[in-house]
Amino acid sequence: MQTGVKIAVSGKGGVGKTTVCAVWAQLFAEEGFDVLAVDADPDTNLCNAFGIAPEQRPEPLIRMKQLIAERSGTGKEAVGAYFRLNPKISDLPEKYCLEIPGYSLKLLVLGAVSQAGAGCACPEGAFLKAMLTHSILRRQEAVLVDLDAGVEFMGRASVQGIDALVVVVEPGSRSIETAINITRMAQKMGVKYVAGIINKVTSLQQIETIKSQLENLTILAAIDYSSEVQQADLYCKSVYKASPLLVDKLRTAKNALDNLLESDISVKLNDK
Repeated sequence: MQTGVKIAVSGKGGVGKTTVCAVWAQLFAEEGFDVLAVDADPDTNLCNAFGIAPEQRPEPLIRMKQLIAERSGTGKEAVGAYFRLNPKISDLPEKYCLEIPGYSLKLLVLGAVSQAGAGCACPEGAFLKAMLTHSILRRQEAVLVDLDAGVEFMGRASVQGIDALVVVVEPGSRSIETAINITRMAQKMGVKYVAGIINKVTSLQQIETIKSQLENLTILAAIDYSSEVQQADLYCKSVYKASPLLVDKLRTAKNALDNLLESDISVKLNDK
């Protein structure tokens, strides 16, 4: 796979997208990549998936009101309700990244705007967009982003900078509907590749049912429900260490995505 690949992982809450993001980040690091994992979910649970102790977890940047005010121009000396749409943030990732022991892997905890109606038309939204755009377009590492259920808040520049969006779906009508909506939205906004991972399955029939409803989505892997992963989540242990079977399945899914992206590179080179 090419250096600096950018992958975002999305899906309905609770489907396992954070698990996928954490395991893939560690798999990329094991292959010798420098990796930046970005937590852009309102719940900021990516620390848990890496097994980081509560006292070592960084504060999400979205909660740093003073920092956001300074960078967006909404501090005490600001006039009116105006704010900078493109705040200066290039120095922040290195300052606020957390090193994951044992890997060439850094974690950046952003969080997301969660209050109703805030969207991106606010200093916090502009700040997050700028952070994501910088991470995706300017960073040289392999970047994996743990997203909320959707891509619309990211902005077109960062969305189109993603090499692939992976949608995680579990057996359930709401999860499937969310996956369909995310896929349509991503394709409309110009994401290069949109693929899916089916998670928490307990029967072959569930897999076939989900595939039939997601016929426009390339499925990278189907992963069985894992009580080991549930236990790891309960006790904030590393999901990577919890289940070798899960890691093998996600390695297969990652390799399948690698092949898709590498095929795209070969086609582009042959067209020149």
